[in-house]
Amino acid sequence: MGSVFLEFYKLRRKRIFLMIPLLLSVELAWACISVSMALAQHPGEVGWADTVMTVSSMNGLFLPILSAVIVSRICDMEHKGNTWKMLMSASVKRSRLYAAKYACAVLLLLFAVILQVVVITAFGAANAFPALPGGMLLKFIGSAMLTSLAVVALQQWVSLVVKNQAFALSLGMFGGFIGLTADLFPAAIRRFFIWSYYTGLGPVTYSYENEIMKFVDNPVHPILPLIALLAALLAYTLGSIHFGRQDV
Repeated sequence: MGSVFLEFYKLRRKRIFLMIPLLLSVELAWACISVSMALAQHPGEVGWADTVMTVSSMNGLFLPILSAVIVSRICDMEHKGNTWKMLMSASVKRSRLYAAKYACAVLLLLFAVILQVVVITAFGAANAFPALPGGMLLKFIGSAMLTSLAVVALQQWVSLVVKNQAFALSLGMFGGFIGLTADLFPAAIRRFFIWSYYTGLGPVTYSYENEIMKFVDNPVHPILPLIALLAALLAYTLGSIHFGRQDV
């Protein structure tokens, strides 16, 4: 716990808690405008499901980029400050340091997802949507965080073993592109890209009835959360082993 607190302490001048709301404001403003336009065209037919689905689909673009920026900020402190040898001489185990940075990044993303839920709830209340769907919002948080566990593990692996953070940020942008366009891929191919799980595990999906798009509950296959969890474990374990053997 002390190591995680130390990671947050080292971020105190990085303005990370300002950057997260600023980036999310772009995403959520885009989502709210999109849902508002649909609401104006089809009053009474737009509700919580439309809003959650819109934010979930945009998470495929924004959260991989946000994850890349957060992880890069956390890891780049040691690269630029050249503090690796100092940390090693202080008998800080590499596995403990790796875990602390991972926990810090995941907690920051949890903060981001909770902010999204707050905005979704406020938007729904402002537009007089029916009763708040607590179960749907909990599934939204769970699906976003489960996918982010794997995305953060992959980003941290790259950010720690490659000093040039441009490569890690490029991976985040590539992930955002895949996450945004994933629904255009065949399902069999889509499952190989972890960034597609922001929508694949989401609580809402869409279907067409008489050429009209409807938002419905997403019947997530039980294997998909397991794949996401295994991907997170694999990326974290391989990254930790690689970092542990790397010369710093």
